[in-house]
Amino acid sequence: MPGNARMNDEKEYDVQIKLPIEIEQYERKIYDLKQLIEIGKGLNSTLDYNTLIESILLTCMGQMQLFKAGIFLKKTIGSDAYLLHRNYKGFELDHTVEYGIPVDSKLIAFLEQKLRCYTMEDLAAIFGDDPVMDTLNTIMPMLVVPLLGKGKLNGIIVLGERITGQPFTESEKEYMLNISSLAGIAIQNSYLYEMATTDMMTRLKIHHYFQAALIEERERSVRQKTPLSLIMMDIDHFKKFNDEHGHTCGDEVLKNVANIVMQNVRQIDLAARYGGEEFAVVLPGTTRDDAVIVAERIRISVEKAVVECDAETLGVTISLGVAEFKPTADRDNKSFIERADKALYLSKATGRNRVSFL
Repeated sequence: MPGNARMNDEKEYDVQIKLPIEIEQYERKIYDLKQLIEIGKGLNSTLDYNTLIESILLTCMGQMQLFKAGIFLKKTIGSDAYLLHRNYKGFELDHTVEYGIPVDSKLIAFLEQKLRCYTMEDLAAIFGDDPVMDTLNTIMPMLVVPLLGKGKLNGIIVLGERITGQPFTESEKEYMLNISSLAGIAIQNSYLYEMATTDMMTRLKIHHYFQAALIEERERSVRQKTPLSLIMMDIDHFKKFNDEHGHTCGDEVLKNVANIVMQNVRQIDLAARYGGEEFAVVLPGTTRDDAVIVAERIRISVEKAVVECDAETLGVTISLGVAEFKPTADRDNKSFIERADKALYLSKATGRNRVSFL
């Protein structure tokens, strides 16, 4: 009987040890769930793309105690690559280089199928020296997290060194996946907002969005005392394309010019279809002289390009006008746009296919 009593005492002792541990684990899970609810609320409180990205990165850094974080996303809805967003934190990279991973790469296909986090060692063991790893090898994150929303890959989160210097535990990787899922839903909502504010033919922003964004940039320019410039541009003799080659060909010309514009501006710039064959580009932190350089680069690129339409090769040119924001004179969007428009009409009046400025 004393033996039975000892066994009962040992069982009771084991229960006394296990119970606090289990309670602590449940409390941790409850805390994590509460944290995830708050994170979800925070991420879904904005539809502004750049604000959302900033929030996602800061959330990851705070929750995981990181020095570095970045996120790869499509620049536009139909992009053929995921690009490292300019708001990345901590990674020492060349700011003039766009770091991208092709949408059709083996890495993207793999991450889309496997819902889990991977260290660089994990991926190196899978892909070896495959060029698909070149971009990640340049950045050298500690953890790669697929950004999924509704079963689709919306991007990739890359996490750098931790403040503690410790590797990620399996429970932390699982927690990071939960954050990633919340971020993926928020980004998908942002994509839906982008679709509502994007001209589907040219993939540029619509007129209404342009007007709202220009107000914000004017206010930011005044607040931060930084320059702001505007480029207005118009396709030369566009009516002739429609009349002689049909509207389908005219659409191809529009898409071609819009694509060239997008290729020649930064992520922080805003390119919009102002109306018809007229486009606008808002250039934050840019003086008139620098904006003229951008405008000239766009003009030359359009002139060099050709549009294939109905077995014909068509040449296209554009006329551009540049104006720099003047806080005392440009009290509203209208006056600012009118000055850039006047410069545009000067280009047309003096022979077209040129850049003018006021």
